[in-house]
Amino acid sequence: MSNLVRTFKPQAKNFDESIKQLYFSLAADEVGDAARDQAKEYLQDQLSQARTLRNELPERLSDLAPWMHERAAAVGEEYRQYLSARKGGAPRRFFTNRSHALHFLQAVAPTKLVDGAWLYGLLPRWKDLDYLPLIRTYLEELGDGIAEKNHVVLYKKLLTTHGCDQWRDLDEEHFIQGAIQLCLAHEADQFLPEVIGYNLGYEQLPLHLLITAYELNELGIDPYYFTLHITIDNAATGHAHKALASLQQLQPLVGDAELFYRRVADGYRLNDLGANTMSVIRSFDLEKEVIDVFREKSMVGKNMHSDYCRVAGRTVNDWLSDAEQIPAFLKALEDAGWIVRGEPAEHSRFWRLIQGEHAEMFGVFNEYEQQLLRDWIALPVSSERGRLPDAGATASRAPSFRMQQRQVAAAKRSGDSKRVQYIGTARSIFRKTHEHEGVDDFTSELRLFEQKLSSLNSEDAVMRTLINMMSPAHHHTKVGLMATRMFSKLIA
Repeated sequence: MSNLVRTFKPQAKNFDESIKQLYFSLAADEVGDAARDQAKEYLQDQLSQARTLRNELPERLSDLAPWMHERAAAVGEEYRQYLSARKGGAPRRFFTNRSHALHFLQAVAPTKLVDGAWLYGLLPRWKDLDYLPLIRTYLEELGDGIAEKNHVVLYKKLLTTHGCDQWRDLDEEHFIQGAIQLCLAHEADQFLPEVIGYNLGYEQLPLHLLITAYELNELGIDPYYFTLHITIDNAATGHAHKALASLQQLQPLVGDAELFYRRVADGYRLNDLGANTMSVIRSFDLEKEVIDVFREKSMVGKNMHSDYCRVAGRTVNDWLSDAEQIPAFLKALEDAGWIVRGEPAEHSRFWRLIQGEHAEMFGVFNEYEQQLLRDWIALPVSSERGRLPDAGATASRAPSFRMQQRQVAAAKRSGDSKRVQYIGTARSIFRKTHEHEGVDDFTSELRLFEQKLSSLNSEDAVMRTLINMMSPAHHHTKVGLMATRMFSKLIA
């Protein structure tokens, strides 16, 4: 979809709840009638806004296939040029540093944590062969019930690994795409052409996905969630191909085909509302993020410090008593030599309070917050805001994620267990958290679910029960994963 940065203007005239409240209502275990009514009104409002955006689709449905292939070829060529520029010494295009990348992961979490939700409402149509390609797409978003491939499971663990799980506090703009997906999930019957159009737009492979995966890897962050989408969304055999095939199959032979296609185009343009990849990346302000972290900590820490340590003649409690003083407090820490800007964080006395064998403030800052502090301290005060670092220098200091994995594999082959312990960073942690979950490890909850299914006396009742557990709220749980595996086998 378009990478244009849009100005967000909340329009809640037709519904009582905020976008975030609607998001969490539709992502809940039980979705009530009131939330569904809100979903209809919200979708109508968002579709009105979408119609004001440029329509990228060709005028005729028959021209979609060549349009898609031309678009995929153009993205491939742009990516080739990007790689060539990087090899020639160009800096990273997206992420100024590691904390910038982690900020991005957290900022897009409300969308990624409902990945595929827009297709959920099609599951009751499992007997209709025309809908099977779209249903198959949903099942693949769910990893066909395998935790290691379930997109939401993967993203949740990526967030947890890097301490990026404060996404619930994000501004409303970041919840727009997730809310749209959840609305489509629960109102698919009324908005079927829009669901098809939204799916067509979401499954197109964008340039930013390729660059994101490349630069995350370069910064030592597991790119698997993003590379997985690159492979399964391909226009030849993947989700993009299935999206087009489904549209061609479901276009009405009797009825208003032009109206159907216009509604498909409206659904396609829904992808362009709210915060997007590029707007999130461009909104990052390292100093603001650091100040916000300290302001949040001050709410708890303003009465937790003794009077022994003073900064610029004032106690730490005094500095923290008013969140508006935080910028001045940080400047005072610099002036007093507690923080040495432009040098590695380890050279700062304040950093050693956070990290170290006897760090007095151990545990106060999570991994993401520590990365923000590390990058902020290392950045010279005189540096231009938003300027990208030299990519070659960055890469030489820190091995890429894939390089780390090769080091881990080599260490395992050599039997150097101590080396494995220290260099098995992101991905080893990421994988170990779920490689032993055991998709067939039937806990008491799973046995109860099996018993419930066994008590049902019809195929339709069984499928309805499975579908309920495959909702955006449940599919990434152990019961939801098992339900997905069973559903996949039953429709095979």
